[in-house]
Amino acid sequence: MTGDMSVIGLLLEASMPVQVVILLLIIASLVSWTIIFTKRRLLNRTTDASDEFEAAFWSGGDMNTLYSSATRAKGGSLGMSSIFEAGFREFNRALQAGGSSTDKIVDECRRAMRVAQMREVDRLEQSLATLATIGSTSPYVGLFGTVWGIMVAFIEIGNQQTATLAVVAPPIAEALIATAMGLFAAIPAVIAYNRYADKVVRLEYRYDGFSEEFASILQRHARAKQGA
Repeated sequence: MTGDMSVIGLLLEASMPVQVVILLLIIASLVSWTIIFTKRRLLNRTTDASDEFEAAFWSGGDMNTLYSSATRAKGGSLGMSSIFEAGFREFNRALQAGGSSTDKIVDECRRAMRVAQMREVDRLEQSLATLATIGSTSPYVGLFGTVWGIMVAFIEIGNQQTATLAVVAPPIAEALIATAMGLFAAIPAVIAYNRYADKVVRLEYRYDGFSEEFASILQRHARAKQGA
């Protein structure tokens, strides 16, 4: 040891296993923050798009106009608009094909909307498992570095047969750095995962409610068209 007790100095002089642990935790933290910011933008965009579409839908606008707007949306329809688009497309297709009962038409629309909803939820949940993995494993990875640093401290004491601060402090310090890095990587990942998972569940509930209400509307339209 050179006696450099700065954080950078300790990292540069740390044992190879501790350096590997800290490097892995830095990478995990960077991945975690990338997912956090990306997922935050996606959830905000999806929520805003769903709010905007729901307001337009329940304002009593023409569904053909809403469908045209959804299909022409830049980057494709998003959130609730995507579910509406799938259901209304299937509704028009079933009516044009003819020969189907009202219940069958509505069942086919429900199935199309369910597929679209699953696709939307899957897109929202993507990478959340990575956040959960980082949040649950990072403290243990840091703990490994801590245990290794303490073990090195005891080895140094045994080799020099002295327990002075100069002998014990560097390996203990690098062990504590590994612990801190593990917590630094884990805590934001856990908080973000819990927050984003709750938002996804809330959106899924909204999608379920909209699908059922829209299916009831389509059922009334189907009966009116078939009775005409």
